[in-house]
Amino acid sequence: MDMKKCVLVGMASAILFVGCSDDKEVAEFNKPALYWYQQIANSAAKGNMDKADAYYISLKSEHMRSPLMPTALMMLAQAHMEEEEYLLANYYLDEYNKRYGEEQNAEYIDFMKLEASFLGIKDVYKDQKLIMDSVAASKMYSNRYPGSMYAPLVGTMLARLYMSQYLLNENIASLYDRTGKESAAKLYREKNKGSVVEMTDITPPEQGIVGKIFD
Repeated sequence: MDMKKCVLVGMASAILFVGCSDDKEVAEFNKPALYWYQQIANSAAKGNMDKADAYYISLKSEHMRSPLMPTALMMLAQAHMEEEEYLLANYYLDEYNKRYGEEQNAEYIDFMKLEASFLGIKDVYKDQKLIMDSVAASKMYSNRYPGSMYAPLVGTMLARLYMSQYLLNENIASLYDRTGKESAAKLYREKNKGSVVEMTDITPPEQGIVGKIFD
């Protein structure tokens, strides 16, 4: 199951959660857009993102063209980021872009998506694809918005991504050294030869995995 399907399954579960939570909520339908919006806001403020997601489904299904929709999407994206649920945050940002994305807000939305992907890296061993995608997205952002107010933050994220890749390759090479697999170790050190950072630029974490560079 790919990530997008996982998100949709999660949102379907949220609907069931709300539907089963109490009889009053089961009977709720045909409400004004403002009602659903307030329920989203209240649930998000309490950290109950399952309910917030389900109330969004009600808002969307009953009031697709409501002027409250774009604000609700951004509120949910930001709330999920605060809860460190970055996959769902990206889902809402994608929804916003599809429906309401305009040139004047594209810079901010694209930065939020980049930040969500960056913060979603939890294990550099398992998330190597996400790291590579984040590097590519950071470069694309810098090229697309060279004068962006977010450029310094994007540059910091990109530098940290490069450092994590360098440390990961060096860590794997060291493991191969210890097991007598010199050719494999050499292969990983070759990957670092084209890096924009050097080991002298990096202060390795004193303990733990290289993922600590994201702390």
